[in-house]
Amino acid sequence: MGQDNCIFCKIANGEIPARTLYEDEQFRVILDQGPATKGHALILPKAHYRDLFELPEELAGDVMKLAKKMIIKMREKFKCEGFNLVQNNGDLAGQTVFHFHLHLIPRYGADGQKIGWKPQEVTPEELEEVRAQFAD
Repeated sequence: MGQDNCIFCKIANGEIPARTLYEDEQFRVILDQGPATKGHALILPKAHYRDLFELPEELAGDVMKLAKKMIIKMREKFKCEGFNLVQNNGDLAGQTVFHFHLHLIPRYGADGQKIGWKPQEVTPEELEEVRAQFAD
């Protein structure tokens, strides 16, 4: 199912112990060992896919269905006020483990986290250029 040298394959398939919140045939959801906030979890497919580009479309849909199920229960249990869903693809995007995973990060009023980006200024012409490039 997984790759021999992939730590997330080993965790997802039970070869390395983890604090599991949920498991089925396709996924294991574990608590992150370096959490951004209380309850920060990762959805790990049991099969190895490097990133979202490799993840089959059907499985991508299943990930989002599971994410919704998990955050509903996590909001109830942890009394958090919001959620960030974070998924990085590639070194430049901040991916550090090259096995697809989705972070579920509960947000609390005073958690001190700043998850986001600095908006850039852009002209209507620049936006149109990007739209046109995409349309080609």
